[in-house]
Amino acid sequence: MTDVPVDSAAAARTSAPEGLTLAEEEELRSELAKVEEEIGTLRQVLAAKERHCGELKRKLGLTPLDGLKQNLSKSWHDVQVSNAYVKTSEKLGEWNDKVTQSDFYKKTQETLSQAGQKTSAALSNVGSVISRKLGDMRNSATFKSFEDRVGTIKSRVVGSRENSTEGLHSPSGAGDKPPQDNAPF
Repeated sequence: MTDVPVDSAAAARTSAPEGLTLAEEEELRSELAKVEEEIGTLRQVLAAKERHCGELKRKLGLTPLDGLKQNLSKSWHDVQVSNAYVKTSEKLGEWNDKVTQSDFYKKTQETLSQAGQKTSAALSNVGSVISRKLGDMRNSATFKSFEDRVGTIKSRVVGSRENSTEGLHSPSGAGDKPPQDNAPF
């Protein structure tokens, strides 16, 4: 709240409120001035106390975040013990009990459970089939022929690098080390 200074010259120009004598009005204005002065003094004292409080908290290692956590914790506790929260929790608990005990809920839960089990089994079967087919493909004559050709090409490329170390240098700086065989075949 901000202080609004009273302009005594302007106040003197206005007539006294009905039912007040000039002496009563002057007494009230004097009292108002004293109260406003006390309010200013109290604000100064409060500011000094807040500074002192901040210094004490700093010395104790308490941060503003600690205060915020404490305020939030207290506020949440206050919410949890409020009548509205308690009544709402009770009502939601009743509704939950009614829903979970209903035949529709039980049938839906059972259907979704069965669907999940069937989906899991189907995905497991698909994985097994793919794995088996890849194994069969790797053992096929076509794949063996392809693997042999790739191996031949690889040995020619690697062999030519080993024979001509002057012209081709490894970008990784491997030098005379032969390249590692990381082929998936």
